[in-house]
Amino acid sequence: MLRDDITSAIRRALMQELAAAGYGRLSIEAVARRAGVSKTAIYRRWSSKLELVLEVVSATAGRKLPTLDTGSLRGDLELLFGVVVHALGHPLAAQIIPDLLAEAARNPQIDETLQQVLRAQQQEIGGRLVDRAIRRGELPPETDPDLAVDLVAGPLYWRLAIARTPLTEEYLGSLVDAVVTALGASATVPRQHRPAPPAAPA
Repeated sequence: MLRDDITSAIRRALMQELAAAGYGRLSIEAVARRAGVSKTAIYRRWSSKLELVLEVVSATAGRKLPTLDTGSLRGDLELLFGVVVHALGHPLAAQIIPDLLAEAARNPQIDETLQQVLRAQQQEIGGRLVDRAIRRGELPPETDPDLAVDLVAGPLYWRLAIARTPLTEEYLGSLVDAVVTALGASATVPRQHRPAPPAAPA
């Protein structure tokens, strides 16, 4: 097996083992066995289980999105929803993402890495999508890109990764309408005049 083929086999095996066992029970031995390589082949490339997971997960999660420029905000959102649904709906992702998010609460290095990847994705999704919509005159200049990311990713993550509820074309169409309406409405209310959240009960 060629060097590049070995590295690719290890990365595939890691994702499969993460989905099957979770980070807590993941072992280099299991990854090597699944990849059909020796433990030495893995340690030659990564010094530890943590380093292996961080590098492979960062590379996978940080892949560039396709160009989301259909000529309209609605079309961009429909395309983006299709990409996100495909990614989050993948059987490996459905197992790995919740497990890693739980592990991030206990492991600062995993938490920092995931935050870096998520921030980069926020800029990629929210910044570009909102900027184009503003330039086309579809959204006001003060539209918040972070809010756009929350409105797009939140419902999809909840349905796919938490509730495990199938997504229909009708639901996605309604969600596109809701996001377009919410972004336009939120941008018309100045930040300093927006009502504060209710105080927690004593």
